[in-house]
Amino acid sequence: MDAVIAWIDAIARETMLFAAVGFLIGGLDDLAVDGAFLLRAIRRWWRGASQPTLDDFPRGGCTGRIAVMVPAWDEAVVIGAMLRATLARFDHPDWRLYAGAYPNDRATIAAIVAVATEDDRVRLTLTPAPGPTTKADCLNALWRAIIADGAAEGRPFTAMVLHDAEDVVHPGELRVYDHLLTTADTVQIPVLPLADPASRWVSGHYIDEFAEAHGRQLPVRGALGAELPLAGVGCAISAAMLSRIAARRGGLPFDETSLTEDYELGLTVRALGGRGVFVRVRETPGGPPVAVRAYFPARLDAAVRQKARWMTGIALAGWDRIGWQAGGGPHDHWMRMRDRRAILAIPVLAVAYIALVAWGLGGTAHTLRGSDATPLDPALQLVLAINLCLLVWRTAMRWALVRHSYGRDEAWRSIPRMLVGNLVALLAARRAVMRYAATLRGRPVRWDKTAHHFPDIAGLPGA
Repeated sequence: MDAVIAWIDAIARETMLFAAVGFLIGGLDDLAVDGAFLLRAIRRWWRGASQPTLDDFPRGGCTGRIAVMVPAWDEAVVIGAMLRATLARFDHPDWRLYAGAYPNDRATIAAIVAVATEDDRVRLTLTPAPGPTTKADCLNALWRAIIADGAAEGRPFTAMVLHDAEDVVHPGELRVYDHLLTTADTVQIPVLPLADPASRWVSGHYIDEFAEAHGRQLPVRGALGAELPLAGVGCAISAAMLSRIAARRGGLPFDETSLTEDYELGLTVRALGGRGVFVRVRETPGGPPVAVRAYFPARLDAAVRQKARWMTGIALAGWDRIGWQAGGGPHDHWMRMRDRRAILAIPVLAVAYIALVAWGLGGTAHTLRGSDATPLDPALQLVLAINLCLLVWRTAMRWALVRHSYGRDEAWRSIPRMLVGNLVALLAARRAVMRYAATLRGRPVRWDKTAHHFPDIAGLPGA
């Protein structure tokens, strides 16, 4: 019995040491981003800077012609409502919506055609091959149609905007893109997941993650001048830059072998010397932001599939595909490492849970045996104390960011939802590794989408 307890103690001690050091590295990394975020906020306050509002992007000052790209596979449930809402909401003098579908997806085609017959601003585009292929393949079909229409009409489009079939667009976003693309090559606005009353925990954990990603991380990247990845929705890219990327890639701007073409697109723009901006614009002073809103996966299996795609595309395949940017500065390498650390953090998280179980078993065994547990090394105690402080700080930062966008109720929910996020990440990492291994064996990349539902938009900002 004593030998078994000794083995449990050894496992608990070694796993705790491994996890503690891993958490310390990740915590200090996050703390550095927090420091940059707070320094940026202080500098803006000192200068008296205020967030821009829609009045700074007047409709009369819009000079571009914008094509909105909505790729769709198996989206018959939501695509009709999304297209009608988009047509009713956008406030821009010259835009057109291109919806992409696959020839073997008759239900989605029928839903798009029903809207296109009502409004000639909607164009249906079919992919050459039956689906599902990849989202990038569908986007390339849309791009070809946009270029062809612009040439035939003698009025080329100046910018392309990316949206998904479940998105609730903001009326003023095209005006923001139009104005900012005169000096930038890409523009990203915030993505704000909608709070789903039927899935406070699984769907709700996206609220917390995007509150941090688009409330803290992307503003810091912009302040540092680092490369700015795109979210795939709520983003615009100039037609000139897309043409440059297409020329570099043999004629098509979106890489059809990528699972995260939007992320890579933003990095490619930077590699070509382009400029990307993340902008937070208020409807009115102190009002809600101009942002994309949507319901995110409500079921655990759907969330795992989505997160696995992101991990595979960014942290695994992306590492192979795009490596480290040649000529990039330390800030670029730092941010790219942060993008890829998710897959590296999973073993640390898994070992931490093993340590927790082993520590509990060891403590119980010592209590039953009437013996004293082996004391922790002072250095490990110090690391654990620092990690506790970092955890409290991280929790407080997340609480503040979620409260800023969603209020106190969601902010308090964000604390227990950290456990939900950990569970989704652990399951997604396993799926991502398996999926990546399959691609290494030659399995073709496929669009691994999730089911969506479209919200009642009556009470949303911009209605």
